[in-house]
Amino acid sequence: MTTITTFYLSHLIGANVLIGESESIGKVLDLLIINEPDNTAPGEPFRPRIAAIKTGSKNSPIYYDFLFAEVLKEKRKYSVVCQKDTQLTSAQVESYLPLKENILDKQIVDLNGRKLVRVNDIRIATVAGGTFVVAVDVGMEGLMRRLGVVRTVRSILSLIGLQIPAKFILWDDVDTLDASNFNIKLGKSHAKLQTLHPSDLADIIEDLGRSSRTALFSNLDEEQAADVLEEMEPKSQVDLIESLSVSKAADVLEKMPADEAADILDLLEDDKAEMLLQEMDTESSDEVRELLEYSDRSVGSIMSTEFMSFHDNETIEQVLASIRETKPDEAALYNLFVVAHNGQLMATVSLRELVISEPGTLIKNIMRTNPVYVRDNDKLDSLAEIVSKYNMLAVPVVNNNNTLEGMVVIDDIVDDLLGKRKTR
Repeated sequence: MTTITTFYLSHLIGANVLIGESESIGKVLDLLIINEPDNTAPGEPFRPRIAAIKTGSKNSPIYYDFLFAEVLKEKRKYSVVCQKDTQLTSAQVESYLPLKENILDKQIVDLNGRKLVRVNDIRIATVAGGTFVVAVDVGMEGLMRRLGVVRTVRSILSLIGLQIPAKFILWDDVDTLDASNFNIKLGKSHAKLQTLHPSDLADIIEDLGRSSRTALFSNLDEEQAADVLEEMEPKSQVDLIESLSVSKAADVLEKMPADEAADILDLLEDDKAEMLLQEMDTESSDEVRELLEYSDRSVGSIMSTEFMSFHDNETIEQVLASIRETKPDEAALYNLFVVAHNGQLMATVSLRELVISEPGTLIKNIMRTNPVYVRDNDKLDSLAEIVSKYNMLAVPVVNNNNTLEGMVVIDDIVDDLLGKRKTR
């Protein structure tokens, strides 16, 4: 027999487990890993250690410590030899992650490629410090290896100068989405998903099944969940909101811009929408209700009520301090507004003008009077022409009394032109 230091999980599933190379004690049902960094140095890649072998039967599993095991191969057959009969209790392996049960054939997130992939096999290596998972195989070679035809296919392809395409993802670039173990086994590794852009995470969630989708989304904090939900397609938004508890859905909607939340609620059944509005805090709910009053083809239906306005007697220093304290979203800085004390729109001022002016300068000395604006009840059709003509990133919206009600940002105008929003 030959000692093997690099192998695949598929090689061992079903292989004999022996004590001292002679006494067979069963077949390999699974390998369990410790999915938490222990002695990994900062900046070094994390490779989870194989901690236990699962054998016995499904109803009566037996676990052996893999620290005292080695993998052998003879005539293409693999076996696992335990040098010591060291059994582990169910309590000892409770925090371990079974590879076959939770990773093999499951959907995972390729964090580097920012997409969902299916695990066809798992690559494992033995070094001086133990045996570790190195990567997951998501390519055709892994699937053919599982089917037992990889050698045959290699031989055929070699005749025409081709190879089986291989695709491996290092463990550091993997995050799993198995809903059944979501909170218990994967809590720490799931933090890797926090590094993805909301748009990438939205695409991944939309590709998941209903249970996994809800489980993943429910484990995001409200701020990130709101950002992700905003990036999703309307149908997916509705499906996801309806799958959440009322309290969780309301918490997420509160963190979204009022116009985005209104768009989602507008697609729900009236009873469900009202239930969520009542669960939301009063300020957020009132803002959304006002937007829902607008007809679908009016400017008010897509305007954002999150904007920044100032008075003309404020200084540049005061305005910049207010912006720093408020920490608004990027879109809120597309256009800044100057209003009278009764709230009527007077002028606009750009962020560039604020930055290049002296701190003690009054806003009245740099503001642009006679601003271009639209009314909240104007038709949506008027927006594209205005944005194009005046090269604006955000258009102020006023009511019939010229009181500033909000603004429409170019992103929402483009979405409307592409038919993603208020099309009926």
